[in-house]
Amino acid sequence: MNRHAETGRAAAPPHAARGGRMAARERRCQIVRVAMRLFSERGFRGTTTKEIAQAAGVSEAIIFRHFATKDDLYTAIIDDRSCEGMGFGRDPGVEGHEGHTIVDGVRHCVGEALERGDDRTVFEGITLTMMEHHQQDPQFLRLLLYSALEGHQLAQIFWDRNVRVVYEFLGSYIRRRQREGAFRDGVDPLVIVRALTGSAIHHSLSNTLWDKDPARRILNISNEEAARAFTDILLRGVSTGPASSSAAAKRGAKPRRAAGGGRNKKK
Repeated sequence: MNRHAETGRAAAPPHAARGGRMAARERRCQIVRVAMRLFSERGFRGTTTKEIAQAAGVSEAIIFRHFATKDDLYTAIIDDRSCEGMGFGRDPGVEGHEGHTIVDGVRHCVGEALERGDDRTVFEGITLTMMEHHQQDPQFLRLLLYSALEGHQLAQIFWDRNVRVVYEFLGSYIRRRQREGAFRDGVDPLVIVRALTGSAIHHSLSNTLWDKDPARRILNISNEEAARAFTDILLRGVSTGPASSSAAAKRGAKPRRAAGGGRNKKK
């Protein structure tokens, strides 16, 4: 038996054989997650719908019963992973959960802070939820890297539905804070968004690619400490208020240095 088929069948939801609406929803969820796993391991060019069907323990006909086209499958994957990527979990097989984006996740996570202009809570909350998800599910980053490097249409779908919208949404918030005098006028809001999201993504990539190997480990810092430190650095650069308000300084959050070579050790 195909190794991936065995894995797919073993991972099948316990209610998948019961029939009815719930079984259909669970099957759809299973197909999305199996496809995401295979795409993240082999890339899009290296994965066929036949292989997805085998890994999920179903026929190709079942795949296309739930997803009329490959585009539908790609879109479902992006909807599922992008929303979870901001700590806003969803189930692609449950009615009423379709159409959510990362911006919905931002509102869910730090909506009140956005309303009251609590910049530290907004930046720290967004950064931390991104890094926490990447740590729990590194397949998300692998999926996006494959889609971008292969020039796959999934990258364009993700960019249209999430990247562009996030830049516009957070850029609008930062412009508001500039008008209110909280942020410096001379800084492009989109540069601030890039610095915010870029620090979280680079930290996650470093943890995934390098820091698992003790010989290449440079920094030992928790996601909470990283989110505070990155937020502190960013706010010191763009805020009009005093730097002494640094939460990181108050809490004494500092990277732990290992003895010898300047390298850090895991806890």
